[in-house]
Amino acid sequence: MKKIALLVVMFSSMLFASSIHWAKDYQSGIATATAKTKPVLFISSRHTCKYCVILERTTLSDPKIINELNRNFITIISYSDENDYMPKEMWRPGTPAIWFLDEKGDPLFQPIMGAMDSENFYRALMLVKKEYIKRLKIEARNTVISPRTESNTSK
Repeated sequence: MKKIALLVVMFSSMLFASSIHWAKDYQSGIATATAKTKPVLFISSRHTCKYCVILERTTLSDPKIINELNRNFITIISYSDENDYMPKEMWRPGTPAIWFLDEKGDPLFQPIMGAMDSENFYRALMLVKKEYIKRLKIEARNTVISPRTESNTSK
């Protein structure tokens, strides 16, 4: 019975995840990623770019991709033909440029240039998620917590 309920919940969440929850802009997306400690999918796009349109109409419309992005990533898209803000170091002459960033906005990998099919994009998401979690664990281990110092007030 529990398995059936779980399948119903998973299926219904995929049906209701009809669109990606894009951040309002780059700055608010990074602020949300920092607050929630989530990796960022940042896409540099153009409305007149053939491969950008293909990416949006196919891969970014796949319910499995939408569900994964909405649950585990903060998503930001910047349209160069709308003069949306984009960090200079992420500008590339071609679009789409697909970046995976940490919660501070630093690149985790080099960008993927061009459209990707859903299957390979999903694999990339799983790889990024795994590496991001691994990185967080390493950073947590390397964080040095200073011992609490207490003054001896009793005499």
